Amino acid sequence: MQEPPKPAPPPSGTPQRISPQEAAEHLARGYTYLDVRTEEEFAEGRPAGAVNIPFAVFSGGTMVPNPEFLTQVGAAFSKNAKLVVGCKSGGRSLRAVRALLEAGFTDVLDQRAGWDGARDGFGQLSEPGWSRVGLPSEPPSRPRS
Repeated sequence: MQEPPKPAPPPSGTPQRISPQEAAEHLARGYTYLDVRTEEEFAEGRPAGAVNIPFAVFSGGTMVPNPEFLTQVGAAFSKNAKLVVGCKSGGRSLRAVRALLEAGFTDVLDQRAGWDGARDGFGQLSEPGWSRVGLPSEPPSRPRS
């Protein structure tokens, strides 16, 4: 049986957004899941095998961009690494993918619904995320004692 034709890739520099199920399929083909949530969010549960490099961090009670994000990703991955990027609901991951593409990364996909799920303008769930559709996950990390 032949595979269905793949959709045309978006123009260079335009993030390609994929569903949680499509992200899992890409992971099965050798992609790495880059989780850009905070360390605290990541510790609450994550896609199996995910690597955490926060795109934003808490500082003074607010979320601010991680000034070391591109440096940290560059130290962990080559520019041609196959990455699926996800966050909590799709906003941070989209910004992270744009930053990575601008920095010269060539094979980066945005998992548009994140860990929890995408929300509409009224805060209602519009697309369930990785954890809500039952994809392979790692449980919350135990607090250090």
